[in-house]
Amino acid sequence: MTDLGKKNSEDEAVCERIAAAENEMASRMLDWAGINTGSWNADGLKALAPKLADAFSALDAEVKLDKSQPFEKVDERGEAVDFETGPILRVTSRPKAPVQVVMSGHYDTVFPPGTFTEIKDLGEGRKNGPGLADMKGGLSVMLGALQAFEAGPLKDKLGYQIVISPDEEIGNFASAGALKEAASSGALVGMTYEPCMETGAMSGGRKGSAVFDIVLHGRSAHAGRSKEDGRSALEAAAHAVVDLEALNGRREGVSFNVGAIDGGGAVNIVPDLAIIRFGARAPDADAAQWATWEVERIFREATARDGIKGHLHGGFYRPPKPRNDAQQALFDAVAQTGSALGLELTFEDTGGVCEGNNIFAAGVPNVDTLGVMGGRIHSSEEYVVMSSLVERAQLSALLLNRFADGRIDAAKIKALME
Repeated sequence: MTDLGKKNSEDEAVCERIAAAENEMASRMLDWAGINTGSWNADGLKALAPKLADAFSALDAEVKLDKSQPFEKVDERGEAVDFETGPILRVTSRPKAPVQVVMSGHYDTVFPPGTFTEIKDLGEGRKNGPGLADMKGGLSVMLGALQAFEAGPLKDKLGYQIVISPDEEIGNFASAGALKEAASSGALVGMTYEPCMETGAMSGGRKGSAVFDIVLHGRSAHAGRSKEDGRSALEAAAHAVVDLEALNGRREGVSFNVGAIDGGGAVNIVPDLAIIRFGARAPDADAAQWATWEVERIFREATARDGIKGHLHGGFYRPPKPRNDAQQALFDAVAQTGSALGLELTFEDTGGVCEGNNIFAAGVPNVDTLGVMGGRIHSSEEYVVMSSLVERAQLSALLLNRFADGRIDAAKIKALME
């Protein structure tokens, strides 16, 4: 690799093009955030998807919306039902170019309709709003960087496939296949647009992630007249929850978190249904297998209780994304490129997961926090630093320049995965 800490004339030009597009990037981010796209809000997702497709049609690329296939979820009655989310946005450009990049992002958020609706100016260059950081700002950065890159002389040397998913916050169950297909179609490196950390740091290694549902059925009875005839599914669930949380600290790097117990009702009725919804994180495949075995053991113990039956749903849907030689080489190249913009980029390992895990599992090294700088994501205090739209789009554009002209040897980085 050449000296990546310096900008050449085309680097300067692409940065100027991005600076001139600041208002456009900010405006579309705010516009997109005005449409609720909570992961389970299929109507909202289907409303925003055509707007995204229209915006990405400004690229020299084929843009299409693929209808997503239904996937299974456990409903409030404890039954496995099919859910159809919004469409998957697929963008393909120059598939015969010598350098191929896979890019990804998501347009769903964690906020159900009516829970977080206003966009507020917090002052000091920050705005508060649903999905501004995670990750409608990141989508705008991705588009801004690509538009600026394609306005330059290097575009024919680099092609890309983009997958923008409607279900990242709930596991990419509908879009995992599209991510794998795009990553497996000759991509040398990947670029994903999750927000960077509040400090500006980026994510390094990531753990694997699981989502589980334990559904327990007991027997209903009148709590006053015949309590002894009932079998409380909620009581069985309470014991299981204690056992699940007790797994924390048992194996290094593995964590469990019970997010909800659904079930029960009137206090004079023995509850005959309880649903435990929980997640787990693990740093490697062996740890993930251990976590799965422990969950299965706790489920067996719960259903061995008198009068209790049920079923276990879910598992590890995202494999770990450890730092390997390829990842580290890419991180080093990104950090050096950042220095050309005056950025001191660091990479911190995290327990969080994202589509970068899926892309890594397909054999493609990737950097997955190329989105905006912000904080308090997944809360009503989520905010974006407005100046980071230009800063982070310039970082992506410089990376695209360097992949295209060979200053960053993407093929050499990819070869380190083998």
